[in-house]
Amino acid sequence: MSTTEQADRRRVFADLTPLRTSAHYRRLWFGNTISWVGQGMTALAVSLQVYEITRSPFSVGLVGLFSLVPLIVFGLYGGAIADTVDRRKLGLASATGSAVLSAALAAAAFAGFHRVWFLYAIVALQSVCAALNSPARTSMIPRLLPPEQLRAANALNSMTTTFGTLVGPSLGGLIVGFGGYQTAYLVDAVAFSAALYAMARLPSMLPEHADGAGAQRASVLDGLRFLATRPNLRMTFFSDFCAMILAHPRALFPVVAVVWYDGDATTTGLLAAAPAAGALLGGVLSGRQGRIRHHGQAILLAVACWGTAIAVFGLTRNLWLGLLLLALAGYSDTVSMIFRNTMMQVAAPDEMRGRLQGVFIVVVAGGPRLGDFLAGSVADLTSPAVAVTGGGIACVLAVGLLALYGPGFRRYDALNPTA
Repeated sequence: MSTTEQADRRRVFADLTPLRTSAHYRRLWFGNTISWVGQGMTALAVSLQVYEITRSPFSVGLVGLFSLVPLIVFGLYGGAIADTVDRRKLGLASATGSAVLSAALAAAAFAGFHRVWFLYAIVALQSVCAALNSPARTSMIPRLLPPEQLRAANALNSMTTTFGTLVGPSLGGLIVGFGGYQTAYLVDAVAFSAALYAMARLPSMLPEHADGAGAQRASVLDGLRFLATRPNLRMTFFSDFCAMILAHPRALFPVVAVVWYDGDATTTGLLAAAPAAGALLGGVLSGRQGRIRHHGQAILLAVACWGTAIAVFGLTRNLWLGLLLLALAGYSDTVSMIFRNTMMQVAAPDEMRGRLQGVFIVVVAGGPRLGDFLAGSVADLTSPAVAVTGGGIACVLAVGLLALYGPGFRRYDALNPTA
């Protein structure tokens, strides 16, 4: 293979420059990857344990509720705290809390203490730790890397979360089957050591203020007021809402598997895994995205591709074509996410990055749940096909309106970023 061909191949795959140039980022990325796998294991193990205790699908569903509500409630406040204190210490403390909670699950399982209320309480506290950790961790990355490497870093970060989502539950099921719940929880607690080590090696990360002042009390309302005056940053959230609320068919997968494909639980699992597989591919094949300067245009096109793929998925009755379309949707979602995160990190001042990430957590956590509700309601009133295809079309139309009324977002230039 010639040198030119090797260079072209490297440009296709994810840019590893951030991992090569920054030891701090490399340790943080590796630690987060291990932690995401462990968290995926624990999430599945808790659901399995709740069902074994109660034999109630409703009780299992409450696990998601106890995880979601603290994440939304504390997401905004976690961002405000990250804009006030040393982000390194906040990340270290919240990661330590998550590790201790996983150890508590393991200890309870070893002791034979099987109480549903205890599992719900631990899940809720873990979500609080996640709501504190994510804004701190994400807002530190622009301090570790130069602006031109942030897009590549976000692509690598997307691979971390998707890999954990795919591998964690599968590995958790195997470990629970061979070693019991206590083993899965214990492995998760140990897995946090990689993230704790990475955080401990970081330098101090006090927020930087435009006026040169040190850390100040950060207000959630101030963060929302700042966002209200930054149209390009607002558009990143609006575009995500188009995809996650209008065209999010996840809740219909069990029905679709049976009615459209004459399948079963295995078919439902394939439908759920397809977007995640596409999302992982979106991170792996992100190299050529570095040539794109107009990030707003890339976001709008990616969300339009998501909506189109979902709309066509609603029309097909071939399983393999349906899986391919869902994978394409997942790929498009990753492309959108990479550029959205990069815009937030580059166009926003350091003193606001934690609060913007807090808003992002609320959007990411709440948007798909609203989408589940909307898809289920429309399908109940009409049919699953109308809900899925209509939602995809609505997403494309909404993105078109955003493009029409947001010329500044379309013209956003990565070489001259404006919020």
